[in-house]
Amino acid sequence: MSDHKVHDLTPEDVAAGIAQGRYLLIDVREPNEVAAEAYPDAVPLPLSTFDPAEIPDPQGRTVVFACRSGRRSVTASLAAQAAGKPYDSHLAGGILAWKAAGLPSRTGG
Repeated sequence: MSDHKVHDLTPEDVAAGIAQGRYLLIDVREPNEVAAEAYPDAVPLPLSTFDPAEIPDPQGRTVVFACRSGRRSVTASLAAQAAGKPYDSHLAGGILAWKAAGLPSRTGG
């Protein structure tokens, strides 16, 4: 077992962090999912082809992973940490929680 951990962030916290320029959101859902419904201002990096080296330079921001329900985002965070990146935060509950919190999403990719 590794000692890597993934921190849960609430949709409200993530939305505020993005608005304040503190968070860089990485959406690890697949392209068809992102095309159907997307987080505003997220960088798409599908988990199926996920390479931590492709995560853009966060330029001082905290990298936060997001998916549909919060499972794949944990996988991505652990993969990034295994690659030596200090990216240990994710959106708990994914886009389901995001929408349940009344936060905006984009449709149509």
